[in-house]
Amino acid sequence: MYKIAILGCENSHADAFVSLVKEGKYPDIEVVGVYSDEEEPPKKLNEAFGVPVMKNYDELVGKVDGIMVTARHGANHYKYAKPYLSSGIPMFIDKPITIDGKEAEEFMSEAEKYGVRLCGGSTCVHIPCVKELKEKFSSGELGEIVGGHLVCPINIAEKYGGFYFYTQHLVQIMTSVFGNAVERVYANRHGDKYSVIFDYGKFDVTAHYGHVGYYICEVYGENKAEKTEFVVTADDYKFEMDEMASLLKGGKQKTSYKDFIYPVKVLNAIKKSEENSSWEIVK
Repeated sequence: MYKIAILGCENSHADAFVSLVKEGKYPDIEVVGVYSDEEEPPKKLNEAFGVPVMKNYDELVGKVDGIMVTARHGANHYKYAKPYLSSGIPMFIDKPITIDGKEAEEFMSEAEKYGVRLCGGSTCVHIPCVKELKEKFSSGELGEIVGGHLVCPINIAEKYGGFYFYTQHLVQIMTSVFGNAVERVYANRHGDKYSVIFDYGKFDVTAHYGHVGYYICEVYGENKAEKTEFVVTADDYKFEMDEMASLLKGGKQKTSYKDFIYPVKVLNAIKKSEENSSWEIVK
């Protein structure tokens, strides 16, 4: 039996993961503790599923086989994971991985040092239609790429990180399809919405963040264009739980440490561009 703790359970993702385990879909995984800086979320999980509530996020160091960090505020992700890194156990880290580039680099340096295998980020990259669009882009069937476009949700007023709370979804859909090769970005803020140009060198990808309940990604090639549109449902969290289960059983990490934090660098460039009204290099 693989024992895991879920840290930062104020996110609905935590509810979904606990539910999947308690439904018996992962009979060899047991949630032995849940934690939040807030009192109510772990209390509700305890009442609904009987999972133990932790008093401190580091109290199960050396006592679990893996952790899932699902805090709503990305600033807490590295903090919660840090005490467990030297144990070398697998970790799921929700989006945004962090909200600070230097912290993200330190996080990955420590993870690599201790051989920690990671998964996580945006749920969206696991959704079949996004994977299909990625394959069409990579296969060359669309012809030379002319550009692309995305539309995704944002919630600037969200107290759990504001700009950073939802924005990794768009960035990861984009980098999953078009690759981690953004050279520079330019962002305009319109009240509580954003428009962004991502310069890939040979083409641009444009994007809009707004108050929408759906996700759109379009790829324009010389031969034809392809579009995918979807909404995230509770069923989609199983893709992430499957990957975590694989790591617990000794599976390989699918994403390099460098690529794992690449979205943080893009997000930081977007925010800096908006603040300075300038093109910003992704670095």
